[in-house]
Amino acid sequence: MSPNTVTVITPGTTANLGPGFDCLGAALTIYNRFELRINPQTQLKITVEGSESTSVSTNPDNLLYRSFSALYQHLGQPTPGVEMKIGLGVPLARGLGSSATAIVGGLVGANYLAGNPLQPSELLELAIAREGHPDNVVPALLGNCQLSVATEKGWQICPIPWSEKITPVVAIPNFELSTEVARSVLPQQIQRQDAIFNIAHFGLLLQGLATNQGEWLKGALADRLHQPYRESLIPGYREVREAAITAGAYGLVISGAGPTLLALVDSTQAVAVESAITQAWLNHGIQAMVKSLAIDTQGTRILSA
Repeated sequence: MSPNTVTVITPGTTANLGPGFDCLGAALTIYNRFELRINPQTQLKITVEGSESTSVSTNPDNLLYRSFSALYQHLGQPTPGVEMKIGLGVPLARGLGSSATAIVGGLVGANYLAGNPLQPSELLELAIAREGHPDNVVPALLGNCQLSVATEKGWQICPIPWSEKITPVVAIPNFELSTEVARSVLPQQIQRQDAIFNIAHFGLLLQGLATNQGEWLKGALADRLHQPYRESLIPGYREVREAAITAGAYGLVISGAGPTLLALVDSTQAVAVESAITQAWLNHGIQAMVKSLAIDTQGTRILSA
């Protein structure tokens, strides 16, 4: 008999990391919590807890519920009545993978309640199809830093080593930026030299993450595919970046589609970088939550049933 209750914990993520546009992402130690309970007496009941709870739909268009339903549709089964309790820990529309947590959490929770008919690889394919790109959903499901490559036979997923000495510092401003808007400013075509630039810097980034070679990381975070076009959507970006680097960061990039900014820092410099970023954005009249995180190594997990 399948269980009727499950709690799923899913980490937020940072994607792109500069030159790794739409293919590289890492799970972070911030989380959304989803409690799901099958209830034949109701079609759907959603409650949301957290500082941004009023921004989350409690109707059938809720992304967690749509992903939950998609799993049953994939199995050819009717979606059961369900009560959902969402605990928000990942900020919404900030470039930290909040939508990916809902997609992955809904699929994993539904699969568990259905008796685990799908393997993780199948859940991964469904999650990527629903999100449209792999860079957030893959680390949200698997944890760690992950490179996702499309092949003729499906997705090839490659874990990327991340030195424990490299601390990700996130700077989350008090304004939102939708992925749709951030994508709308990107060019449809790029120059050959820009493609070569990103290929070279991406290779350097992978080696820098694995070895904590500061000089490699300082150069590796440059990008010509998305960040130059998105900078104007984030007030104070250049000043915040300069302040972070001056304080000791290897570099600073846009997390996902933004507006959260991500600094990669030697762990000994994290506090100084946090302070510098906070002050730089305050100089632009922007309040931000700036904090050091770590790489989540577990990915999505079932907390209790």
